[in-house]
Amino acid sequence: MSRKGLLLVGHGSKLSYNKELIEKTAAHIAEKHPEYLVRPGFMSMNTPTVEDTLNLFKDDDIEMLVVVPLFLAKGVHILKDIPALLGLPEGGTRGTFAHNGGEIPLVYAGPIGPDPLLADLMVKNAEEAINADA
Repeated sequence: MSRKGLLLVGHGSKLSYNKELIEKTAAHIAEKHPEYLVRPGFMSMNTPTVEDTLNLFKDDDIEMLVVVPLFLAKGVHILKDIPALLGLPEGGTRGTFAHNGGEIPLVYAGPIGPDPLLADLMVKNAEEAINADA
């Protein structure tokens, strides 16, 4: 069974928690969605880099590569830097990925944005703060 590759892109940080957050999120996705081969990659300060992770996918048994940034909003990384690493024009979301001597489809997803699930998570965090022992 061929799967889709999912590259979860994090910003990167000197703070170890930020790297762990991306890695744990990738692990959660992989656990809940076995149809994806999930790997993290970072824009800066952490490894593996996005480029390193792209290279890892080149020999995997995948039929498509989906690049998903774990960012809230559009900014320079989302609009310019990541598309450039993927060989996409600014604003581009579809292309091809050199894979195993051939090419497979490459899809670039947007950032999280104003999703209702994010709003629910913020209320959950607010309620946890209210109910925490002071």
